[in-house]
Amino acid sequence: MSQLAIKLFGTEEPPAEQRVLTAGPITATFENGQLRWIRIGKSEAIRAIAFLVRDRNWSTANPEISDLSIDQSDGGFRVTFTASCPTMDGTFTWRGQFTGTPDGTVQCIGVGSPDQDFLTGRTGFVILHPLTGFVGKPVTIEHTDGAVERSAISMEIAPSQPFLSVRAISHEPLRGVKAEIRMEGDSWEMEDHRNWTDSSFKTYCRPLSLPYPYEIAEGEQVRHKVTLKFTGTLPKDPVGALGPVTLRLGTPSGRMPAIGLSVLPEDAGAAVRAAALVKVAGVQHLNCRIDMRAKAWARPLGDYAKLANGTGAKIALEIVIPAKHKPADVLARAAKRISAAELKVASVIVTPADDLKSYPPGTPVPEGVPSWSDVAAGARKAFRNVRIGGGMLSNFTELNRKRPPKNLFDFVSHATSALVHAADDRSVMETLEAVGHIIHSTKAIIGGTPYRIGPSHIGNSFNPYGAEVTPNPSGGRVTMARTDPRHRGLFGAAWHLGYLSQVAVGGVEAATVASPVGEFGIAYRKLPNEQPWFDRAKGAKVYPVYHVIRGLAAAAGAKRVESQSSDTERVRAVAWRRGRATCVWFANLRDMPVQVRLPDLPKGEASLMMLDEETFEAAARDALFCDTGAPFNGSEIDLRPFAVARLQIRG
Repeated sequence: MSQLAIKLFGTEEPPAEQRVLTAGPITATFENGQLRWIRIGKSEAIRAIAFLVRDRNWSTANPEISDLSIDQSDGGFRVTFTASCPTMDGTFTWRGQFTGTPDGTVQCIGVGSPDQDFLTGRTGFVILHPLTGFVGKPVTIEHTDGAVERSAISMEIAPSQPFLSVRAISHEPLRGVKAEIRMEGDSWEMEDHRNWTDSSFKTYCRPLSLPYPYEIAEGEQVRHKVTLKFTGTLPKDPVGALGPVTLRLGTPSGRMPAIGLSVLPEDAGAAVRAAALVKVAGVQHLNCRIDMRAKAWARPLGDYAKLANGTGAKIALEIVIPAKHKPADVLARAAKRISAAELKVASVIVTPADDLKSYPPGTPVPEGVPSWSDVAAGARKAFRNVRIGGGMLSNFTELNRKRPPKNLFDFVSHATSALVHAADDRSVMETLEAVGHIIHSTKAIIGGTPYRIGPSHIGNSFNPYGAEVTPNPSGGRVTMARTDPRHRGLFGAAWHLGYLSQVAVGGVEAATVASPVGEFGIAYRKLPNEQPWFDRAKGAKVYPVYHVIRGLAAAAGAKRVESQSSDTERVRAVAWRRGRATCVWFANLRDMPVQVRLPDLPKGEASLMMLDEETFEAAARDALFCDTGAPFNGSEIDLRPFAVARLQIRG
């Protein structure tokens, strides 16, 4: 299993064990101290009920589960356990009791306390509501004062909390069935989790208007209870096993986006040494960053010039300027040094340093931060005949809270990360659903201004919500970490394919994902942290994600073909056409095999390339691995866990 786990996840650390529970017409999955994917019949009612412990930097502690007892009998279930949650400030231990009864009622009780005075961003139950069946639908909110509010969930992503002082929430997960979830032990409020690329809405305890991080004293007890009840005409049976996924191709619609890589200053020299592989990957641009707060901020400029010459990619320069400085003055200095380094830039995006941090609703924003207009004017004065971008180098959250005026910039951009709130495999893959919602909302904000997305990674290049990213020396599944081992496994290739499929559907001009080398790299090089298999293999050159980037970069500007998956939680796809040739890429997003049916492929000579556990080693040693494929004349394809496939059809 260890070698297979390395190929799939980049680490020998096994994923958390799951146990599917039933209670009358509902199913729920117990995983790592949480109840997840609570379904009534075929419809998901609640994405998760989880008692979370977050440290002062908002990283979520991975609980160590002990004393676990699971009783599935008499048409229901009862789960009890102890969860020990270690953080930088000590350990918070809580006792969980989750029950489900034959009428579908679920009750979750969590009681705990820290072993010493304890600083936390949040500790207690959170409830995640799925997007499907929730977004755009009516909800009823019971507030803590007893008032009842009837509203609807917005299609656009709300920058602030849609509901405050919440005691209970009701909605219809399927026609004729009402689900009510009730919280006790604190005051809850709801936020639009899509802001952080989570595929959910989150109802959480302790209002953000209160100070944080806050202290829980040694021995102080936190006690919460959550109850989920269903009323109406309930289905008799829970959902059965999942079947094949059908993938259908439609008509051409729009153009495929340009694809680029991100280069951070600390990786510039190593990226130059990987320039030949980057050139073969064929990316259209490189997002290269300078941070003018650093004394040696100009040092990487020469390497960026070498990268441009060695790869043929255009340079999109990201400039972080110090707080409370006039943009025109600072950028004039930058332009001189850039010219002296003989670095030609195609576009520039400028971010004041204060905009790298998050300011939740109600939090005061520092004074003296340059306005959007001052940033744009300073950039246009310093960089003539260059596209000037606006937006954020941090997540969509910050763009949504500080929106640029329409028509001020030549393009607008923001970054994303898949590790802000949860680090388990399913949650990271589920972020792909939120990407589509983010694209929709960003377009509503910026109007007709061109839209570029990225740098976007599984991990985090920095932490907008705390002092630093979470250290991850052992290469585990950790929130708010820069290093995530799954990036270098088949998981990472499948995630990037799914991400770029959403970008293509959304009509985004360009996407920047991954990097030439480093924690987000497409080309292998030694890192401070161990990289199982790669560090010992002879001839290892690239990670599986390299082939996805290369394949999608080759499609830039081609006519996109509509591709519809019958189950986007398991399989996502993207297709395009050039001349009489059609190319279809699709990925299995789960750790279990899936059969894909393709009933309406265009006629012609077809070949199939498969990137999976069987071809992993060959693909890692050969940057041109995807140039070949086996003849294919069927209509069904079996995908192994996290496999990525490409069909080429020449009519």
